[in-house]
Amino acid sequence: MKVLVVDDDAHILRLYKEELEEEGYEVLVAGTGKEAMEIFEKEEPDLVTLDILMPDIDGISLLRRMKELKPRIPIIMSTAYDYRDDFAVWASEAYLVKSADLSELKSMIRKLLSK
Repeated sequence: MKVLVVDDDAHILRLYKEELEEEGYEVLVAGTGKEAMEIFEKEEPDLVTLDILMPDIDGISLLRRMKELKPRIPIIMSTAYDYRDDFAVWASEAYLVKSADLSELKSMIRKLLSK
């Protein structure tokens, strides 16, 4: 199973990549929205974790574009800030506030990929 991790923080990308590879996933990483869309279209991941605040294209715009191309792909919005009151994030399958403890993220990925 391929997981695309989209975040502009290199430390988060490295942490998620290492932790999710230990879980047995093939992990693709993107540090910008443009790079994320290129990888998304070329690699066809099974699931995406998506940061909201990005330097070029915000995560909510990326969420919309990805859902237009693959409406059934599970997308987890992942951010350091609480956007739950922003209705735009509701198009995602899950919403997590970033944490150094990835157990909630791993559990959510397992749950979404088992559907």
